[in-house]
Amino acid sequence: MSLFNKKMSMLLCATALMFPAKTMQATSSSVPASTNTSTSTVVVPPVDNTKGFFVILTDGNAMTQMMAFALATQTLEQGKSLQILLCGEAGKLAVKNSAQTMLKPVNKSPQMMLASLMSRGVKVEVCPLFLPNANMTEANLITGVTVAKPPVIAQQMRADGIKLFTF
Repeated sequence: MSLFNKKMSMLLCATALMFPAKTMQATSSSVPASTNTSTSTVVVPPVDNTKGFFVILTDGNAMTQMMAFALATQTLEQGKSLQILLCGEAGKLAVKNSAQTMLKPVNKSPQMMLASLMSRGVKVEVCPLFLPNANMTEANLITGVTVAKPPVIAQQMRADGIKLFTF
């Protein structure tokens, strides 16, 4: 293939990826016929093979933490599993008596949202580097938070149907 043909093929492929394909005309008899006499299209929602989310929160910003927990809460509301790993500055959320920042409009802190998620059965762990580098021990953690084991976390993160989100 000539250099020109290779470049043209790459350009066409890149262009095709930039524009979504139009919805295909229904051809299956299982799709009800439209009463509209004009050409109709059937929009088929994507298949959701998501079993749950694995959230890794590292950001120390209270607003970012709240957004992560708000989305995590919606994940549970939608019937999906959820697991949270707190690393770096976010690990402080799991420390007893840590400073809390109340945020509007819900007038809650990230710690309150985290406690709510945990009360609903969400597993929360801290990075194994957090405690020793913050001069703390497991005794400093709120009840229910454990220290993550990297081999186990790696397996859970790559499990079928699990989507990874980082904040």
